[in-house]
Amino acid sequence: MARSGGADHAGPAAAAIFRNDAQPRRQVKELYALTSSKLFGICLRICGERQAAEDVLQEVYLTVWKRAAGYEPGRASPVTWLATIARNRAIDWRRAQTSRPAAPLDEAPDIADDRPIASDMMLADGETRRLHLCLDALEDRQRLAIRTAFFDGVTYAELAERQGVPLGTMKSWVRRGLQRLKECISDD
Repeated sequence: MARSGGADHAGPAAAAIFRNDAQPRRQVKELYALTSSKLFGICLRICGERQAAEDVLQEVYLTVWKRAAGYEPGRASPVTWLATIARNRAIDWRRAQTSRPAAPLDEAPDIADDRPIASDMMLADGETRRLHLCLDALEDRQRLAIRTAFFDGVTYAELAERQGVPLGTMKSWVRRGLQRLKECISDD
């Protein structure tokens, strides 16, 4: 790639690429001769590697070739427009180089999440269903006593008073109900 130091004179010559005349190849060649050293310097400074800078510079001129019709002289000088394209392409290249491949899932750090995992929730749902089925299988008075004592937080004494039975009787109902419940649950 021949690079000349003529970037200072690139303004009028660079503008030639944007004209619609019959010799676009000559215009691109002239534009390259006048601007490549400046644009290569931008690419090299950002990329940090000569081969990469040359590859990026080639992409810059391809972009210029494709976008020449979109250039607006009132917004920026041709050299500024070209330098912006070179800078953006070089930055894109740099970003692509710094992206890291994803690590295998086994090497990924654990994420702190105190919610139960789906399989544990399914097991818990199954156990809850089983508990309720076993509770429903108890005698009415045992089921009512256990549900009220354990789900509503009512004491055995309060249960006995509500049911109008002696405290010892209430304790026996609950104890026998819990025994049957344990047997039913462990039948799996």
